Amino acid sequence: MKKLVISAVSLFLSLGGAAVGQTATVTVPGEVRTYVLEQQSPSVTFEGDVAVGTTLPDTVEINTIPDQPEYGYVVVNKKRVLVNPNTRAVIEVIE
Repeated sequence: MKKLVISAVSLFLSLGGAAVGQTATVTVPGEVRTYVLEQQSPSVTFEGDVAVGTTLPDTVEINTIPDQPEYGYVVVNKKRVLVNPNTRAVIEVIE
């Protein structure tokens, strides 16, 4: 029984470390933020909180950023957010 508990704790700790690694801070270039702030895009409504790590549904259209294919943006609930266009995960909430 003791071995089983130790194994379960070890598994939990190893999985917890993987989850922490997924929420690492992304350093976004200043020109990307500037570009997003200058755009006039309509806001879409999203049920729930919009925070770093939130995955946006396929129904939300992600706008591309010229010369920066690793970043996209969308205005959600009147907040401008940077998004990873491949995973649809929010990288940063700008405003």
